[in-house]
Amino acid sequence: MKEIEIKDDFIKLGQLLKLAGILYTGSQAKDFLYNNNVIVNGSTENRRGAKIHPGDIVKTEGYEPIIVKSKKA
Repeated sequence: MKEIEIKDDFIKLGQLLKLAGILYTGSQAKDFLYNNNVIVNGSTENRRGAKIHPGDIVKTEGYEPIIVKSKKA
């Protein structure tokens, strides 16, 4: 499972996919989410602006699951 640390209270799904190396640019998120099944905490998500919080798990076929962690002390 890939871990991504964020410094804020949440990260938008499109930004997370870019940070995880699944997308090269944030503008690819809309098409990627339309054409791929992305699961956040067991529910399908297709909004690139969906808020992903520390502790959330994001899965998409063909990629390692991502768990979001907080950088805050």
